[in-house]
Amino acid sequence: MMIIGHRGAAALEPENTLLSIERAMDIGVDAVEIDVHLSKDKELVVIHDATVDRTTNGTGPVSSYTVQEIKRLDAGKGEAIPTLQEVIDFIDRQVMLVIELKEEGTERSVVDLIIRNNLFDKACVISFWHRLVKTVKEMDSRIKTGVLLVGSPVDACIATQASADALVMKYSFVDREFVKIAHKKGLKVFIWNIDDQDLLKPYVDMGVDAIGTNDPRVLIKHFR
Repeated sequence: MMIIGHRGAAALEPENTLLSIERAMDIGVDAVEIDVHLSKDKELVVIHDATVDRTTNGTGPVSSYTVQEIKRLDAGKGEAIPTLQEVIDFIDRQVMLVIELKEEGTERSVVDLIIRNNLFDKACVISFWHRLVKTVKEMDSRIKTGVLLVGSPVDACIATQASADALVMKYSFVDREFVKIAHKKGLKVFIWNIDDQDLLKPYVDMGVDAIGTNDPRVLIKHFR
């Protein structure tokens, strides 16, 4: 069972920062999930929203800032918004990196970075935009991918239609039968995000492959 720190350790440190990622790794996660957007000068920066308003002391779209301008913003506790390459360097292959594509146009740059850094065994690309997931797989079939979902599809083949390796689903829409069907089709099931230990047991019992959490301490305490 893989434990994924959502945006690092988002409940404990400013999300999607190196501080948050470091906290998750120190607690003992197997993977870290982060989000990427493109800056004005087409650099991949690690931030969830399309604007900087919620998570920094700045305002406006991420795409209106150059990478140098966006790095001057305070993302919390004096932390800067990192680039994806900075996150890759910081993690240094110690844990799996789960990269969520938040917008069209990010897929080529993400694929290039995975190839350049030889992260085929240490990265997984996911998105709610399933056509982007399919495009990533078409660009390089060695890259692991997953389709994000809120809801319970009729058939797990919604992932295979995007040539994906995993379904990445909100936990409340997953049941034992769905996991069984997905596994029969050779698909992994990742769920997000459980921050309460009392919710864990059914999902452990049904054999999901990974669980995301904003507070990795909860899952580490349960499993280890």
